[in-house]
Amino acid sequence: MTTPLPISFFPFLLLIPAICFSICHANSNLLCIQSEREALLKFKNHLIDPSNRLSSWVEGGDCCKWIGFVCHNSTGYVNQLHLAAPPLSQPDFDAPLAEWEAYVRSKLQGKINPSLLELKHLSSLDLSSNNFSSIHIPKIFGLLESLTYLNLSYAQFQGAIPHNPGNLLKLQYLDLGGNDLKSKSLQWVSGLSSMQYLDLSYADLHKANDWVQLHLPGCDLEDVPSSISVNSSKSLVVLDLSGNFLSSVPKWIFSLHGLVSIYLSENSLEGPIPDYSGNISFLEVLDLSGWNHLNSSIPNSLYSLNRLQFLSLSGNYSVTHLYLSENQLNGQIPLSIGELSSLKLFYVSKNQLNGQIPLSIRQLSSLELFDVSENQLHGTFPLSIGELSSLEYLGFGYNLLGGVVLETHFSNLMRLITLAASHNRLRFEPNSSWIPSFQCEWIELGDWYLGPKFPQWLKFQKKLSYLDISNAGISDVMPTWFLNLPTPFEYLNLSFNQLTGGISYLNVRDTVDLSSNRLTGPFPRVLSTLRFLFLSNNSFSGSLSQLLCDSSSGKQMEVLYIDKNLISGDIPDCWSHCQDLNILNLGSNNLTGKIPPSLGYINLSMLNLRNNTMFGEFPSTLQNSTNLIMFDLSENHFSGSVPAWIGDKLSNLVILSLQSNNFDGYIPHNICDLQFLQNLDLAHNNISGVIPKCFNNLSAMATTNKTDKKVYGDSFYRFSWSALLVLKGREDEYGSTLGLLTSMDLSANSLTGEIPKEIGSLVGLLSLNFSGNLLTGNIPDSIGNIELMESLDLSMNRLNGEIPPSFSNLNFLNHFNVSYNNLTGQIPTSTQLQSFDNLSYVGNHHYGPPLTKNCASKGIPTDVANNGSSSEGNKVNSLYVSIALGFVMGFWGVVAPLFFIRSWRIAYYRMLDHICGKLYVCLGYYGYVV
Repeated sequence: MTTPLPISFFPFLLLIPAICFSICHANSNLLCIQSEREALLKFKNHLIDPSNRLSSWVEGGDCCKWIGFVCHNSTGYVNQLHLAAPPLSQPDFDAPLAEWEAYVRSKLQGKINPSLLELKHLSSLDLSSNNFSSIHIPKIFGLLESLTYLNLSYAQFQGAIPHNPGNLLKLQYLDLGGNDLKSKSLQWVSGLSSMQYLDLSYADLHKANDWVQLHLPGCDLEDVPSSISVNSSKSLVVLDLSGNFLSSVPKWIFSLHGLVSIYLSENSLEGPIPDYSGNISFLEVLDLSGWNHLNSSIPNSLYSLNRLQFLSLSGNYSVTHLYLSENQLNGQIPLSIGELSSLKLFYVSKNQLNGQIPLSIRQLSSLELFDVSENQLHGTFPLSIGELSSLEYLGFGYNLLGGVVLETHFSNLMRLITLAASHNRLRFEPNSSWIPSFQCEWIELGDWYLGPKFPQWLKFQKKLSYLDISNAGISDVMPTWFLNLPTPFEYLNLSFNQLTGGISYLNVRDTVDLSSNRLTGPFPRVLSTLRFLFLSNNSFSGSLSQLLCDSSSGKQMEVLYIDKNLISGDIPDCWSHCQDLNILNLGSNNLTGKIPPSLGYINLSMLNLRNNTMFGEFPSTLQNSTNLIMFDLSENHFSGSVPAWIGDKLSNLVILSLQSNNFDGYIPHNICDLQFLQNLDLAHNNISGVIPKCFNNLSAMATTNKTDKKVYGDSFYRFSWSALLVLKGREDEYGSTLGLLTSMDLSANSLTGEIPKEIGSLVGLLSLNFSGNLLTGNIPDSIGNIELMESLDLSMNRLNGEIPPSFSNLNFLNHFNVSYNNLTGQIPTSTQLQSFDNLSYVGNHHYGPPLTKNCASKGIPTDVANNGSSSEGNKVNSLYVSIALGFVMGFWGVVAPLFFIRSWRIAYYRMLDHICGKLYVCLGYYGYVV
């Protein structure tokens, strides 16, 4: 019986080409065989070599010295031919354009000449990563009987897989992955008696029903046979069926006693995990992760696998493991886990496991990785964790653990590199003089209580590059020693604490989040590599120039949040070196002036200048910001008309907020071309004219199938998108649900004419506000079609007629106002319309529920006892003087500030409107009903 190849040997196989190249020139004193040299020149003549890689292949030359060849040391026969395209120095998306173009030119093209059959001693052939897109895999490869290694991966071969490679009895390594291949049968594989590694990744094998167990990821397999009969199966070590469409875990797989690794990830597996009953005693790896839907507890039989080294039930870990990520595993982690004495990796994150972490984990003396994050574990964090001296990765974040953690929990974790434990209910109380025994590179303790002092033990973490201690109850001055740690951070999150003081310099390469603290002073200097900077909700002051206009800082900035600070002055016109900037939030500061022209020439998807004192007309340079998704200029002093080019140039807009400015003119019809627009806010301006009928073309508002993909784009930005929207009668900030909201607010303008019936086609609207305009005519019956509407405000217009009966379909309304119009008739009967109080209908001529007759006494109280007797006459003059003084003081103390301070004025008028509404109901409306 063939001895199974150790799994650790497979990476070595991949190094064979590199080893071959390293000895390529070991035959400098040996001439190759003439017949083989002639055969190779014929082979070259049928190839296309754009980069002239084969320039050394010349007539009369020694082929043992040609690039890509290895000759036998004693006979001179060519036994290795390696012509794989040279790899890029970095991933495709990071490679410079010139290097990428050179890589494309280096790919060989053309045809494979049968002259290769003259190489009778050829044992290794590598043509991977070239471009043979116009041909099938030549059948001659199946006639090279000496081959032990054949690599044709990612060479763009097409068509059917030839069957004659099954004749290669010596072949140990065959890689056909990454091509456009298909096969109706894999019976030929059974003839590969020496095979140790086979890769058919991404081949179309959905019509093959006689397949065997090998490397077959991404092959469109939909089902598996109930049993197999392959003579070589006992020597099979690795079975990879990942990325197919299997619906269940085939139980017969576990009758293959020699299997060391089983990969079934990214299928459509359902139901429970089979109980393996100890049939796979050699198993080290079981991968059932990603896009599967397994929903059982972990079988006890898995805990009897005494050779198991890597137990992973979730996550994205790339070493050998038992892997069940993104499933719905439940139940508890049993005490029997302590029996896995060889276990090195325990990875059960992203499931629904409950209960406590068992104390028996102290028996796992070889454990290197322990990750139970993103489950529902509760109780305390066991002290026995501190006994795992081999532990390098400790993850238990996003659970329900509580209680106090002491320094003894980490007493023997001398090899710990990663501590990922955010989002629990834990309180860390180490001794003030504690010096950790570990040197971590990654620490996540967000939502722990670490304060009130800044954690002094971090001073001793000399290798720290990733730190999250957000929302940790720290109320302290930012310590100088922390900002001067020797190793630059890659990621630093200190948000939602009470840190004070100033920061002169941030030694962070990639991401900084200092938002929601009490930091003061000028902006810190940052590294040129910094990509994400969050300084929101602090008290940073000064101008933006010191942060943005230094050409040596922020060159690679992609996200910049510095809203809710004390920034003053104009926005500097120095954005030309910020070409990577994607999200810019400068809202709620003291900025003045106009929008600088250079801001319109960067690739922004979000621009927020809300709540400043900026002015000027709509900046024309923003026509160039064609990728804008969110654009917010609200609560400023911008003026002029809303330009028509918004609909033409900013076609990707999802959120457009221009409210509380001085814009005038008409609503341009081009806005109707914004197919992705979900939130339109033009409220509190001086806009006139009619509501465009073409609003029914706003297709994102006309669908109930909302999605946040268009809003957020890259998943990383999901945490940073936010916007203030007026919904349900109040202004709130929306973040993670922003892409699911649709609203239109045209209130407090001078719009005239009727409400177009086409508005009723916007069935995806959750909020509609046309209040405070000069609209006339009847309320369109079609508005009742917007059945998901939660907020509707048509108040303070000149509408007449009745409330349409179709409004009884609006079952989700929780804010409704049609007050101060000329509406008549009975209020339609529905659960929602009768749930609002009189203020929603005041100022009309309605009747019926919910209106009531009991408000207050019809009479006006008088003082009957005093009939204006003469004894009060001598007090009249002093009364008049008091009234006059009171008027003067009242005007300058209240009325004048209301005139000059806009926020006071808005708040006052809202309060006055509320009081007048109640008086109207209790006096005027009562008289009308009677």
